Amino acid sequence: MFDDFIKIVFGAIKLDKNIYKDPKTFGEYSLYFAGLIMVMEGIAGAIALSTLYKTNIILSGATSLISWVVWAVLIYVIGVKLFPDPGTNSNFKKILTIVGFAHAPGLFRFFVFMPGFVIPVVFFTQFWIFASLIIGVREALNFKSNFKSAGVIIIAFLIITIVSLSFVMDKINSMSMS
Repeated sequence: MFDDFIKIVFGAIKLDKNIYKDPKTFGEYSLYFAGLIMVMEGIAGAIALSTLYKTNIILSGATSLISWVVWAVLIYVIGVKLFPDPGTNSNFKKILTIVGFAHAPGLFRFFVFMPGFVIPVVFFTQFWIFASLIIGVREALNFKSNFKSAGVIIIAFLIITIVSLSFVMDKINSMSMS
């Protein structure tokens, strides 16, 4: 079981599309593996950012689970329901699993201990995660091109960014009024 987990993590880090094609990847433990990757990635991000400012590691782990579900819902709706290819046939569990696996490059954030490297490493690993998501979504949804897969990821990212920014701006406005 641990060997399967390590194979998935290294496959996602290497951007190996074969992990998303292998039916064994989506076995009975796949959601647990994906959830573990997400929690570890959230904690890794919190540890990396704690070199710049105080972060709550437990809250970061919980927040990463919420973001995991939000990403999966958006990718599922956009890629499967709104813009499917003729060969697209995927369920929500598979998308949820892929989103979790694709966040494996974020585990490199555990190794950031110097404040000067935090922002570059976070940005680099985030783009690496996007690349892994693009490959995973392409394979899971049987898209013909990486461009369509990238489009799904970019649309999901923009929705998340707009909603997040509007939430933050609302909080800032409510704080400035009181």
